[in-house]
Amino acid sequence: MLQLKTVKFFAAALIGFTSASSCALESDRDQPIYVAADRASIDDNTGITVYTGSVDITQGSMILRGDRVELRRDAEGNVDQIISDGTPAYFEQQPSEEQAVTVATGDKLDYGVGTQLLKILGDAKVTQAGDEFTGARINYDMEKALVDAFSDSKSDKRVRMVIQPRSDSGS
Repeated sequence: MLQLKTVKFFAAALIGFTSASSCALESDRDQPIYVAADRASIDDNTGITVYTGSVDITQGSMILRGDRVELRRDAEGNVDQIISDGTPAYFEQQPSEEQAVTVATGDKLDYGVGTQLLKILGDAKVTQAGDEFTGARINYDMEKALVDAFSDSKSDKRVRMVIQPRSDSGS
């Protein structure tokens, strides 16, 4: 049985991740979604679209890349979940105009659009402004600015963090 060790902490306190009121640039939501891939398979009955081959998806400051990306739509036809597999799968977004871009990579990314939860599985890594979190699995709740990082004792993959010192801006 796989044993997991968990570390929980507020990312805002440690690496300056987003606040609950600003989980991405406000303008991102109003931007069109652009998709480039070698192949697309659309199933209107299930609401699932699968893109394969060097998939590149952008919407405003959000960039998602993978070898295979699956978009799932809800009953109203809105994108509800994005699952990306890659070597590595890649996610990038600027939380706000004042903050540095957040980058997440892993073997698999599972992004719940409505819940603002990004699950990073396999060689998980999240970086922002020089700060870095790595582990076997990372859950990043963008709305609550909460990161859960998990180790994998079977592969001796421990949770690791690099926290850059913050300059004192005279406050």
